[in-house]
Amino acid sequence: MRECNLLSMLERTRDGSGIGARKSDHLDIVLSPRFDAKRAEAGFAAIRFRHEALPELDYDAIDLSTRFLGRPLKAPLLISSMTGGPDRAGRINAHLAEAAEALGIALAVGSQRIAIEGRGSAGLDASLRRLAPSVPILANLGGAQLVAGYGVAEARRAVDMIEADGLIVHLNPLQEAVQEGGDRNWRGVLAAIERLVRELGLPVIVKEVGAGISGATARRLQEAGVAVIDVAGAGGTSWAAVEAERTSDPDRAATALLFADWGIPTTRAIMEVRDACPTIPIIGSGGVRNGLDAAKAIRLGADLAGQAAAGLAAAQGSAEAATRHFHAVIEQLRIACFCTGSRDLSALRQAPLQA
Repeated sequence: MRECNLLSMLERTRDGSGIGARKSDHLDIVLSPRFDAKRAEAGFAAIRFRHEALPELDYDAIDLSTRFLGRPLKAPLLISSMTGGPDRAGRINAHLAEAAEALGIALAVGSQRIAIEGRGSAGLDASLRRLAPSVPILANLGGAQLVAGYGVAEARRAVDMIEADGLIVHLNPLQEAVQEGGDRNWRGVLAAIERLVRELGLPVIVKEVGAGISGATARRLQEAGVAVIDVAGAGGTSWAAVEAERTSDPDRAATALLFADWGIPTTRAIMEVRDACPTIPIIGSGGVRNGLDAAKAIRLGADLAGQAAAGLAAAQGSAEAATRHFHAVIEQLRIACFCTGSRDLSALRQAPLQA
């Protein structure tokens, strides 16, 4: 049965409308200026720090360092990549890896399904670790694939091909529901994740892709042994809106657009998950557009802030452009610390907010 499922997946993606072309379409849509207007509200605009006019700090001595999956980070940031077709993705992944290493921040790759099925590495091979030898790198598989033929063997292959420190399992039920030919059988995904946790031998991270994770769901995942939760809330890329742009069927497009602002806003998701799971590491992503948003995510309970779409234009250009982009995010985060009197991340987590 498992061989039939894998064969079926391969057959569905052999033509030009297959997964590689689809992912390249995704990239074009997300980078379109008119698409930015279709985002939901992540909630960061409603959060305001109380300004400290006497910070009594040396700006250059502010400590943004932390640890993640046993590796040191110079700043609490995760580059949460969103890649296109294989050739294009290869360049982007290389640029992001170089930026991550230069700045000492973590890197998560996009879905490795194309590479696992042998239709191009998209830069997802040992070269990625050579470009980023000292920072955490996270592999990535879809939750839906775990009940459609993939198992521990494929997860290990995803990890091994990039020498990753952990594996992300991404959850995208809304995208699959509105996508033509989407994977709609989600029975058994939690059990499959639990099996991965038991057998993979590396941390398993679970993330949404733009609709958020509730406190109750986070608790179920923690009980299954998941090591890290990435809330990936509403306010970042709306994959329902992306699929509405891709389809030529007006009825399908209308249905997808109905759900364009569906989900738990990122700020609320962070607070819910932290309340439900006080000790689990949380990545706050979804609409993190700058370092001030990153500071707010950390203040609300995240351990790291994740950014994807906001860095894509730079990552397409060069490693230098990607590095400049994320360096600016780090400096904006540092300014937020300085102007709240926060000497380090522990202090930032206690920084007063305006009522």
